[in-house]
Amino acid sequence: MKHPAVLLLTLCLVGLAKGQPADTCFTASLVPDSVFRLMQGRSYPQGCPIARSELRLLRLSYRDEQGRTQQGEMVCNVQIAKDLIDIFRQLWLADYRLGRMRLIDHYEADDERSMADNNTSCFCYRTIAGSRTISKHGRGLAVDVNPLYNPYVKGTHVAPRAGRKWAFRRGERKDIPQKIDHQDLLYRLFRQHGFRWGGDWRYSKDYQHFER
Repeated sequence: MKHPAVLLLTLCLVGLAKGQPADTCFTASLVPDSVFRLMQGRSYPQGCPIARSELRLLRLSYRDEQGRTQQGEMVCNVQIAKDLIDIFRQLWLADYRLGRMRLIDHYEADDERSMADNNTSCFCYRTIAGSRTISKHGRGLAVDVNPLYNPYVKGTHVAPRAGRKWAFRRGERKDIPQKIDHQDLLYRLFRQHGFRWGGDWRYSKDYQHFER
């Protein structure tokens, strides 16, 4: 197996060979020690059964809300790493806007804080409420994108709380920034790569959420 730094360099060079601008990066590597230390007790709690070798650190360029190119980070399951690189490269090329893309560990693995900051993220170990079943996020197989404007809604419960203004979407609301719906490029790209959308759920709506 290649060393993570070699793998990262190889992927960057492949991108450049395809005409990728030099100031962008769409790479996957094994999770380096520095990041794994940051994850301890946060997204990777003591006793976490997900092997480090199952995870990948993605470094992904994205356009922020002002259209500037920023460099983001995300930890995901190796099974979806290549798909996410392709999806976010296509989003960057299409000038699709994202709020932030920081490891959830910078928010102490607090979903509410991360979502309220409109942060796009993936891996955070946890079980489904009321069960021992590991959630899709807990396996690194789910991504939440622009969660402030695309909140989780079940009855009167909205997460993040700051997203309540954009939670109820009856009719063709056009006042929601970064709105994910069936016409949205982000939705179409994730569906092309075999992901399911939480906005299609029957008993709740998770407009930010895509899972494999």
